[in-house]
Amino acid sequence: MKLLVLGGTHHVGRVIVETALERGDEVSTLNRGLSRPPAPGVRAFVADRTDTAAVAAALAGKEWDAVIDTWAWAPRVVRDSARLLAGRTGHYGYVSSRGVHRWPWPACADESAPLVDGDPDSDDSTDYAAAKRGGELAVIEAFGEGALLARAGMILGPYEDVGRIPWWLRRLEKGGRVLAPGPADTPLQYIDVRDMAAWMLQCAERRLGGAYTVTGRPGAATIGQLLQTALEVTGFDAELVWASEELLRREGVWLGMEFGLRFPHDPAPTGMNDADVSAAFAAGLTTRPLRDTLADTWAWLQAEGDPAPRPDAPSPGTWLDPAAERRVLDQL
Repeated sequence: MKLLVLGGTHHVGRVIVETALERGDEVSTLNRGLSRPPAPGVRAFVADRTDTAAVAAALAGKEWDAVIDTWAWAPRVVRDSARLLAGRTGHYGYVSSRGVHRWPWPACADESAPLVDGDPDSDDSTDYAAAKRGGELAVIEAFGEGALLARAGMILGPYEDVGRIPWWLRRLEKGGRVLAPGPADTPLQYIDVRDMAAWMLQCAERRLGGAYTVTGRPGAATIGQLLQTALEVTGFDAELVWASEELLRREGVWLGMEFGLRFPHDPAPTGMNDADVSAAFAAGLTTRPLRDTLADTWAWLQAEGDPAPRPDAPSPGTWLDPAAERRVLDQL
């Protein structure tokens, strides 16, 4: 399969490129060429996605079997790329987000849950949900049934640049008593980035379109299993000390927010970790064990070091005040 990845150097895009190369696909990328050199075997086109004329010049006269777009900001950029590539590829996969659903997310929601408003012509990147929905509408406008909208849940695994698992692994590495957001049996729903990449490439090969919630099965993991498994695969000498939601809230500690377990504005968020994913699994999605996700993330951190902070996401360093952690631990 001849594949064009718009992006291809960070978390999801990097894994899509690597997975496609492993499959034997002929891979091209388009990005600014600033973050990292192209992977061996990749045909790299250089252009700033926000510069429509530069993108058109870089891709002039070329065709692909499929395109995968990882853009997360102004929808107008997705619109321009999708229009440019219409008629030059039969499939356009867009890495979207469950965030396009209107808050609060209903419990056990599927793809039919209410959506936020979006504008495919917008240059606004400040509202992530609206930007992603605008991107979806832009792809649908250009490709119709050839558009795949992969509405990702929480994406974990190697190259994760939000910092959820890297932050926790570094905290556990310090050892000692580690405050953990209880209760330990709270369910988590996530997708390993490599499983999502493999599924999107399979969909591209089959020319499968439509909107899909792409995350793991509900109930497959808990926060307790995640942190305990992290200790097991790393061998860190740390003690997990579980604090109740009531205690954390009373002390103003929002640990667990990084996994969607609680929010300052919503004492009992619903729908965060129980999405109905039957459609994606029926379309071929498979997931690997939690242990593999955590072990491989730790191996990547050891090999490459901590990821650079994302400018569009809160710094992991703000997730927990050490003084607040000590204050809560003293009560347990």
